[in-house]
Amino acid sequence: MLLAIDCGNSNTVFAVYNSKEQVGRWSLSTDPNRTADEYAVWLTQLLYLKSLSVDNITEAIITTVVPGTRRNLSTLVQNHFSVEPLVVRDKNVDLGIRIKVDRPEQVGADRLVTAVGAHLIYPEDLIVIDFGTGTTFDVIDSEGDWCGGIIAPGVNLSVEALTMAGALLPRVNVEKPDSIIGGNTVSAMQSGIFWGYVSMIEGMVPRIKKEYGSNMSVIATGGLAPLFVNETDLIKAVEPDLTLIGLVEINRRNRSK
Repeated sequence: MLLAIDCGNSNTVFAVYNSKEQVGRWSLSTDPNRTADEYAVWLTQLLYLKSLSVDNITEAIITTVVPGTRRNLSTLVQNHFSVEPLVVRDKNVDLGIRIKVDRPEQVGADRLVTAVGAHLIYPEDLIVIDFGTGTTFDVIDSEGDWCGGIIAPGVNLSVEALTMAGALLPRVNVEKPDSIIGGNTVSAMQSGIFWGYVSMIEGMVPRIKKEYGSNMSVIATGGLAPLFVNETDLIKAVEPDLTLIGLVEINRRNRSK
């Protein structure tokens, strides 16, 4: 079985796959100071609850955008599972796609892995919107190559910025308000965040399509994607596990060589 690890700025996701079937999925907050042994204590207990053990894991792949986490995640896999992991963006790991930008080394590993997963499900021109720590729009062509994108502040990051900068502004939950025009501070903030991001989607997507010259399909991913999908006709589908699907595919491509 394969252990796939997706370490993002906010959360780290661990998933176990038997071929292409996901048999377990868990997450915890990302912490560069968390040791390999701490990961192991947490993860082995969760494996046990799924009737799995470290002996079931024969392969592993890691992607991380947090520099301080790579060593401890690799040590976790090496010391506690006796497996040598593939690490995305290592020179010996072939993603199977081209990165068609001026500085390919600057593109986040997670965005490239997500592109692999998205193209596997939708082999066409795509815009992938990822509602993560940042809200990203990634352009993927019909060959699966990564052609560039847009990075905007994430939804929760925007809420935090408002709360920190405004002395009298409270922290609010991100949800659809009852009306666009807020009748109080909380509903006004919720409207600004929610409808502001819907408006960004409806503004960015047509501009990307026009510049790229294709009627691209739009796929959403990330924890907050379900909140917005029903408020715009532009999003074709929500795929919550695109990065994990991409990791499974990249592992297959490299292990089969």
